[in-house]
Amino acid sequence: MNVATVLVVGGGQSGLSAGYHLKRRGFASALTDPSGDRTFVILDAAPAPGGAWRERWESLRMATVNGIFDLPGFPKPPLDPGEPSRTAVPRYFASFEHTAALPILRPVQVTTVRPGPGGGLIVESDQGRWATEAIINATGTWTNPVRPRYPGQETFTGLQLHTRDYVSARQLAGLRVAVVGGGISAVQLLEEISQVATTFWYTRREPVFRDDAFEPETAGREIIAKVTADVEAGRPTGSVVSYTDLIWTPYALAAKARGALERRPMFAAIEPHGVREADGSFTSVDAIVWATGFRAALAHLDPLGLRNEDGGIRMDGTQVTADPRVHLVGFGPSQSTVGANRAGRDAVSALVRYLDRPKPAETSNTFLSSRIR
Repeated sequence: MNVATVLVVGGGQSGLSAGYHLKRRGFASALTDPSGDRTFVILDAAPAPGGAWRERWESLRMATVNGIFDLPGFPKPPLDPGEPSRTAVPRYFASFEHTAALPILRPVQVTTVRPGPGGGLIVESDQGRWATEAIINATGTWTNPVRPRYPGQETFTGLQLHTRDYVSARQLAGLRVAVVGGGISAVQLLEEISQVATTFWYTRREPVFRDDAFEPETAGREIIAKVTADVEAGRPTGSVVSYTDLIWTPYALAAKARGALERRPMFAAIEPHGVREADGSFTSVDAIVWATGFRAALAHLDPLGLRNEDGGIRMDGTQVTADPRVHLVGFGPSQSTVGANRAGRDAVSALVRYLDRPKPAETSNTFLSSRIR
């Protein structure tokens, strides 16, 4: 069995930040120095650096992505606003990994985390098993898209795809396209697709656009406070838009000018060649794009029983309140890129305190024996 004092699951921005701070606090590589006093490793499911950015749609450019904040100790170089984010961001992440010399294994898919001997944890993956004292989970949301179900959906003869599967508007050119979702991605896709196709926008609730400019220093703090209050109370967190509202960005204004933001109430059912509207009328569509967001990819943690009866996870900072061995970064208030960097540092500081705590001799001996098996 492989062994690491701390195991980081996920090699996106949150995971890289955590790895940087672990190394800075004196943790050695579990790959090159497995007998070190305190070691760590990062297991990343992606085949190369870049996290979910590698899979963003083709036309998403650096000029339109929500701000990419610097990785710790490594300012990002000037980026061409016209470059696709799917190439620019992974290149920046790869440079950081090379400079920081972090111990990363990829592609490794973590399947299960369960209690282990001596108060530790056992991490199962498609590339083997690890014993660890604590984990920093940084798996993000990209691998867990929300795919709503509607009556008759299985009978639809046209194309259905989620934001995660979208490549470019070319695949929808000339079609009648229903775009479902009230978030930032839905507005971005409406602006793009409406240039080459006829679009229809469906949302469950009336979208709310901010009339004032979004000020990160003030509004950002208020939003983080709201999300923090939710996770500290153990409430399930909402979508980004549920905390921020939509913003009149240049692409939103362009979509509005083109008439693409004329919102319709959510349809009642899907039929083979279109959708049945809430008022009973029928609209013919050739494709449905589900811009319905993502949820935290945490299924591998289910054996630890972290969720409460409401489906939420109560947090104290980055630490799961019920389990000090488990920290979630890129979750809740740290889901933004600026929050991800701070969360990596905070998680490592908290875990150092946890590992420094006095331990009963029998517990330490049990974990040690598990390390050398």
